[in-house]
Amino acid sequence: MRVIPALDLQAGHAVLARGGLRDAYAPVESVLVTSRRAGDALALARAFRERLGCDECYVADLDAITGGGRQRVLVKALAGLAGRMLVDCGAATAAGAADTVADGAARVVVGLETLPTFGALKAIAAAIGTERLVFSLDLRDGRPVLRPGAPHHGPPLELARAAVGAGATALLVLDLARVGTGRGPDLGLVAAIRRAHPEVELLAGGGVGSLADLERLADAGCDGALVAAALHAGGVDRRDLDAVRRREPAWLGRHSSDSR
Repeated sequence: MRVIPALDLQAGHAVLARGGLRDAYAPVESVLVTSRRAGDALALARAFRERLGCDECYVADLDAITGGGRQRVLVKALAGLAGRMLVDCGAATAAGAADTVADGAARVVVGLETLPTFGALKAIAAAIGTERLVFSLDLRDGRPVLRPGAPHHGPPLELARAAVGAGATALLVLDLARVGTGRGPDLGLVAAIRRAHPEVELLAGGGVGSLADLERLADAGCDGALVAAALHAGGVDRRDLDAVRRREPAWLGRHSSDSR
């Protein structure tokens, strides 16, 4: 399973996300960097590659997601340092997604939180290609986080099904209330989505605080996991990441048996 460090950007800084309470986020102080300036996103991106051996990075532009201006200069600077970037900047149109790719994103993350309709998701998939699209199933304590006025409703599994039907071949299960808390991910939901959609690339984030959490996600069927706070605090280190990278998820064997 891949481990993908996460960078949340707010007002030009990398911030420590906790519990989805964005007004309380503060610049990151991390064991990974020696920079005296807290929230140095560029230094963190270098550390993810050089100290942790990670060649992917998830980047959330919180200014753009919450309706402000996009931090395009910073995202472009990160593109040269962070490897393959998965970027959520609140893209809700094909043009917005194309701009995100132009800024250096290898893949565009389209979040439920900012999605106007599943028709818009289908248009984005057609414009940038399904291989560049990741749909983020944004939740708060297991409940979907919807854009005001969005016509779609329903439980997480129903919304995941709609995203796949619109062209998403990669799903990110992201519970904002769990982010930065170390309370563990929602393994039941992850496993349920894996059973319902064995063909999709499945990522998860929110609550990962230890090697054990990563191993459980691998066994539940995840292809990749987002981690942030545990990396900054040293609760998950390079040895843990290497162990997870070598681990073959238990679900693979079960799925192979089922398919026969």
